[in-house]
Amino acid sequence: MAARPALLLLLLAAAAGPARGSQGDREPLYRECLSRCERQNCSGAALRHFRDRQPLYMGLTGWTCRDDCQYECMWLTVRLYQRGGHRVPQFHGKWPFRRFLCFQEPASALASFLNGLASLVMLRRYRAAVPPAAPTYGTCTAFAGVSLNAWFWSTVFHTRDTALTEKLDYFCASAAVLHSVYLCCVRTLGLQRPALISIFRAFLLLFLTCHISYLSLVRFDYGYNLAANAALGMLTGGAGSSLSLSALFSQECCPWLGHPPDPSPPPSIFPGMLMGG
Repeated sequence: MAARPALLLLLLAAAAGPARGSQGDREPLYRECLSRCERQNCSGAALRHFRDRQPLYMGLTGWTCRDDCQYECMWLTVRLYQRGGHRVPQFHGKWPFRRFLCFQEPASALASFLNGLASLVMLRRYRAAVPPAAPTYGTCTAFAGVSLNAWFWSTVFHTRDTALTEKLDYFCASAAVLHSVYLCCVRTLGLQRPALISIFRAFLLLFLTCHISYLSLVRFDYGYNLAANAALGMLTGGAGSSLSLSALFSQECCPWLGHPPDPSPPPSIFPGMLMGG
């Protein structure tokens, strides 16, 4: 819910791609290989031949002739590094992965898909067990939607890593983590303090806006993004653990809420695991 007004910001910020460079793609060997491959395969009749023999699933997921050249030259450089006894370098800010079909990082893509599937199953169970009139029904179902969106873009990003899919993965993950903080606040403070909840929601939305703006307009800082999401995840985990312990050692789950607790937990895997990839 709190992330919904920021959807336009997410899309606009994701449109600007960060400039990424690493040791591997700065290597003269890699650059020479890439230049030669593009010259020989990515223009004129050679490009038409590439497109004719390219599998449909590769074209649909956005693999271009240049992308294919980058992939082949990357592994050529890696093999020469290994032959010389050197550490495998990064390329364009990423470690090299063996692709499978159109999946650039198949294991990560499968894990993200399964996490999204688990979130969908929990949402269906939640809707079946909790009546829509429950006080936190809307907040929980909105959180499930934000989480499903985050896992979807995580799957897309690990299938096809581009500047756009990377930003959508990272930003949607941050939105899910912040929404988990908001949900925890609602569950802890209850709905008897709507003004306080509204102020906290506005603060989280402002934080998300500043977070996305900094990563998009100032610097795409992987370390900062990881630290921010980890801190928020730990905060949510700590608050959730406190709530669970208080329920364990009391006769009523949430006596300060003034109403019975929802009969099922929030419909998602622990969102603190969402670190943007």
